[in-house]
Amino acid sequence: MSIPAELQYTSEHEWVRIDGDLAVVGITQYAADALGDIVYVDLPKVGRAITAGSVVGEAESTKSVGELFAPVSGDIVEANQSVVDSPELVNSDPYGTGWLFSVRVSSLGDLISADAYAALIAE
Repeated sequence: MSIPAELQYTSEHEWVRIDGDLAVVGITQYAADALGDIVYVDLPKVGRAITAGSVVGEAESTKSVGELFAPVSGDIVEANQSVVDSPELVNSDPYGTGWLFSVRVSSLGDLISADAYAALIAE
């Protein structure tokens, strides 16, 4: 299972790629695999202020619904319309074209390293 070392993670299975004051957010391959075939994604609206740890959307699959949690606090800059139109991108490329939204970061949440995330999902 892929756990890119350059990303940071949350215990709720989101990944974060931080570049300056912008963060791109998605769900991990582990989460996508656990959900199964994703058929619907509800993302936060551009301009919305979010708080780290709060529920900001959901991903629905053929077998369950998973909440999406904000890994950082800030304002939504972009929602990935491609995953709204083609939710299966989250399953096929969770760290690439399956990213979910980007945030102008005001503060970081409780982020962990790739190694710590690997240990978490191995439990």
